[in-house]
Amino acid sequence: MIEIIVPSPGESITQVQVASWLVDDDEIVERDQEIVEIDSDKATFPLSSPVDGKLKIIVEEGETVDVGAIIATVEELEVKKGTEVQRDKGTTSTTSTTPASHEINVTPLAKKIIEEKEIAYSAITAAFPGKKITRKEINAFIANRKETKKEFAFSGDRTEERKKLSPLRLKLAERLVAVKNDTAMLTTFNEINMQKVLEVKEKYTDILKEEFGVGIGLISLFTKAATQALQEHPQVNSMMDGDELITPNYVDMGIAVSAPKGLMVPVIRNTESFSLIEIEIYIKELAEKARNNRIGIDDLKGGTFTITNGGVFGNLMSTPILNPPQSGILGMHKIMDRPVAINNKVEIQPMMYTALSYDHRIIDGKDAVEFLIKVKELIEEPGIILTADEDLNRILLDI
Repeated sequence: MIEIIVPSPGESITQVQVASWLVDDDEIVERDQEIVEIDSDKATFPLSSPVDGKLKIIVEEGETVDVGAIIATVEELEVKKGTEVQRDKGTTSTTSTTPASHEINVTPLAKKIIEEKEIAYSAITAAFPGKKITRKEINAFIANRKETKKEFAFSGDRTEERKKLSPLRLKLAERLVAVKNDTAMLTTFNEINMQKVLEVKEKYTDILKEEFGVGIGLISLFTKAATQALQEHPQVNSMMDGDELITPNYVDMGIAVSAPKGLMVPVIRNTESFSLIEIEIYIKELAEKARNNRIGIDDLKGGTFTITNGGVFGNLMSTPILNPPQSGILGMHKIMDRPVAINNKVEIQPMMYTALSYDHRIIDGKDAVEFLIKVKELIEEPGIILTADEDLNRILLDI
């Protein structure tokens, strides 16, 4: 019997939550197959089975356990001659040409529910032909089953779902409340004409994708612009530590991403030393990790400033909240065509509102406004960013 033990996900973390079992109880699993996802207050990580065998779940989804706790066991199975073990479907059975009509691929928990609810096996097999029947399928069958008699004079779903918040969500809530209580947060706004940036993207994206595998993204352009603006206004890149002010000589840029488990801010370190293409490659890798819940604790450590893009969800304007202990966060928003005055004429241009939230305890309004204006200047004249990039220079000069 092999025990599945929760490993330590990092320093200072003593408890985790069993987020979701990827296989059912009593299911046959393979060596190195991912069987469960664990949530800590910093990241989500999977655990794999160390051997081939039969899984026995000890700790249910949503429960909080200590690091080092046993959450499951795997019983190694001996396969006898003439017996076919169906590992992919989680059952052990011998091949039979005439199975009984009630023999279906069903988990023990699902079987118990079927018997308690007095559901006909023939109805289950008809609803889910050839599919393994788990608690999920049974619940879906019950929810969708049409009754011949109306038991109530009204219709409509009155069910509720209740589940524990993940450690990540609880930690996020704690940090957001702390920001409001412990900082003097203020937000200043500006708007940027995105016409030239969109022209650059349209002109060079295909060329750069052919050369580097990535194009020019808005986040990478704003990262380069914000990095340069932070170097000119280092106070915005500062943070408080007790009664001391820390001002790094480098920029570690946090990129806020919406992951399935909640908001995360992975960090690209020393963005002042990276080219636009290198930043774009990093962002692409981080986005892929976020989508697959594979962002690790090392990806989230540190950060001196953060960029968040609510525009991908259609957000026109917002006041982004600080990511402590950082003192500034830049908010991007949706690009919309609006009438603007250009050379004393009204023209329709693609415009974006930007917002800088900052801790007014250490950043004066003058620094905040000048920082945001610098970002605006660099984005409205993207040639400044492009011509300063050696990789892009080499490509653009060959065009």
